[in-house]
Amino acid sequence: MVLVVSEEVREALGSGRPVVALESTIIAHGLPRPRNLRVARELEEAVRGEGAVPATVAVLDGRPLIGLDKAQLERVANEDGIRKLGHRDLPLAVAARASGATTVSATARLAALAGIRVFATGGLGGVHREWTVTQDESADLGLLARTGITVVCAGVKSILDVPATLQRLETLGVAVAGYRTDRFPGFYLSDSGHPVDWTLRSPEEVAAVMRAQDALGAARSALIVANPVPEADQLDPELHARVLDEALTACAERGVTGQAVTPFLLDYLVRHTDGASLSANLAAVSGNVRLGARIAIAWARG
Repeated sequence: MVLVVSEEVREALGSGRPVVALESTIIAHGLPRPRNLRVARELEEAVRGEGAVPATVAVLDGRPLIGLDKAQLERVANEDGIRKLGHRDLPLAVAARASGATTVSATARLAALAGIRVFATGGLGGVHREWTVTQDESADLGLLARTGITVVCAGVKSILDVPATLQRLETLGVAVAGYRTDRFPGFYLSDSGHPVDWTLRSPEEVAAVMRAQDALGAARSALIVANPVPEADQLDPELHARVLDEALTACAERGVTGQAVTPFLLDYLVRHTDGASLSANLAAVSGNVRLGARIAIAWARG
């Protein structure tokens, strides 16, 4: 697989300047048009505003792209038929010359191959509810267990089984730390209701952990920096609990299973919170990309 690294990203990596990887699924599948393109540009500008270089990742015509130009970004946002690619789909997409937006697992994989150490996103996938029945677990977890990248996120999506996901991350040996919190965030919520064992309080502390990973030979797995959405921007917890219960009931009644569950639940939350869940999502992503840029800067300073 031949990576196509943009000139800007290639020069930044070559000169040791800070780079932050960004996923493209939020652009192609997470937001309505034309808001998706506007948000994509805003996230890249947020990274630049902090002093780092954004590297939005996607696959177009079978070419894995690390850093998109204006036309490529517009294509991901506006073209019909853009697929959703996890890391397992990458060889298939390359061989078939297909186009797709990259999920957390695919973005982390391609970014790490390009030599990028910091990746900012919204929320991770994880262990799904009723796992004992469905055996449904996001590919994000296994991929992060064998990929040396620092992922800045707002925890895992609150529609998932959060304690089971934390247990799974522990089993897989993936390091998890709260950023300025001892509570694990719940994507739309500042606090999922579950603690974390470690707290990091500055980008410099995160970079120190990354250097320690390298020194200990532990950089073959990810470091998750769980950055909570500000309380002022979170989805009202009571509204979240009520609508999520309704969504889970509707999901069961309609027989929605497998990969269709997550988009069904997320769409239900958007529609039945009058868009408040989407606003919380965007607030979380914006905060994460800014923090990711600051971490990348601290890391680049050595």
